[in-house]
Amino acid sequence: MERKKTQVAEINRSAYDTPNPENAAYKVSKGLTAEIVTDISSGKNEPHWMLEHRLRSLEVYGRTSLPSWGPSLHELDMDQVVTYVRPNTGMTNDWDEVPDEIKQTFDRLGIPEAEKLSLSGVGAQYDSEVVYHSIKDEMRRQGVIYTDMDTALHEYEEVVRKHFMKLIPATSHKFAALHGAVWSGGSFVYVPKGVEVSMPLQSYFRLNAPGAGQFEHTLIILEEGARLQFIEGCSAPRYNVLNLHAGCVELYVGQGATLRYSTIENWSRNMMNLNSKCAAVEKNGAIEWVSGTFGSHITMLYPTSILQGEGARSEFTGISFASAGQELDTGTKVVHAAPNTSSMVSSKSISKNGGKAIYRSAITVLPEAKNSKSSVSCESLMLDSDSRSDTIPVMDIRNDEVDIGHEAKIGRISEETVFYLMTRGIGENEAKALIVRGFVEPIAKELPLEYAVEMNRLVTLEFEGSIG
Repeated sequence: MERKKTQVAEINRSAYDTPNPENAAYKVSKGLTAEIVTDISSGKNEPHWMLEHRLRSLEVYGRTSLPSWGPSLHELDMDQVVTYVRPNTGMTNDWDEVPDEIKQTFDRLGIPEAEKLSLSGVGAQYDSEVVYHSIKDEMRRQGVIYTDMDTALHEYEEVVRKHFMKLIPATSHKFAALHGAVWSGGSFVYVPKGVEVSMPLQSYFRLNAPGAGQFEHTLIILEEGARLQFIEGCSAPRYNVLNLHAGCVELYVGQGATLRYSTIENWSRNMMNLNSKCAAVEKNGAIEWVSGTFGSHITMLYPTSILQGEGARSEFTGISFASAGQELDTGTKVVHAAPNTSSMVSSKSISKNGGKAIYRSAITVLPEAKNSKSSVSCESLMLDSDSRSDTIPVMDIRNDEVDIGHEAKIGRISEETVFYLMTRGIGENEAKALIVRGFVEPIAKELPLEYAVEMNRLVTLEFEGSIG
């Protein structure tokens, strides 16, 4: 009897892949020009310095080359991308005022229910603008600010101007420059000194328009001793044209403050995800990244931690899941720029059906960062012989008084382990599923509950027969 090959079921993406009819109030023409950039800025009634920033970023974009490493981006043609789509509604803090078709999209994703049960505040972006934002009164009374970036630009202009694209300037790379030119939407968070936000804040970004880009900007500032957990989710329906995501996240973690930033990126398979994230951490502060990358055609994403105060620390916990037609190039960067700083990196990837999962990291220890410690562990699991997994770590150590460790493992499901579990009365299919669930469990337990459930749906595998 012929043995059937193992079949790894795809996630049921019906909640994510259901598009709404196009009903934009306004959208710019395809392409990227100074006229389009000016149109975006004037439509938002932005201060003049922001328009100047956008136009300077556009100039940088024009003279900056594509990355000479990583996945090929030859499919991206900015002449065919719509960089701004305004939904047919304004922003509100009353869910009942959100148009039905948009409300139903976020209902399917579980956003309102999560807000009721376990969140201090919620932001929801649809295409290029935030359509809903709320924060509990208790947080307001403590001085916490949580709003959309457009509102923050007008109401907290000097704070925004001081911090906006200072961690990720337009000169960082070509898509940071693109973001600086056409950014729209995103979230602004300010947590005062000593305030602990007891329940997480969450922003969700939904791109509905085919052939469009989404360029939200998230700016979070924690003052001394503050604590916050911030959750970010992303999705888009699947189309037969390329969509682009080039958001930007800037995190300022004050002295003794702690920020946990959790993200599940579940873009559709026609999405090119070229996101940028960076945190600056002051003395004895901590940044904790929890990152899940599952969707998109191509992803290049490397959250960066700059440990600029003595005793600052960073933790990065990440997982990626690459299937047919996907190349997920992910990892992290850490700069130890002060004494007694520490970093820990734990990364896992799964690839199947010819998917490519690449881990890429850069740990830099500057001369002044004496007694710094860094531990890097990356593990990759390939579910068939067609898939690919690579680890590309870089260690740039510029003083001798450090403690640095790196470990990498790449392998396939072990038939010996499957056989051992079967001898203990476990069926072959369940044995293989147990191995995969055990592989991702350390990541799943770090995610907020609803995102852990979403991740487990992605990696709950249906097995039939044997690997081969």
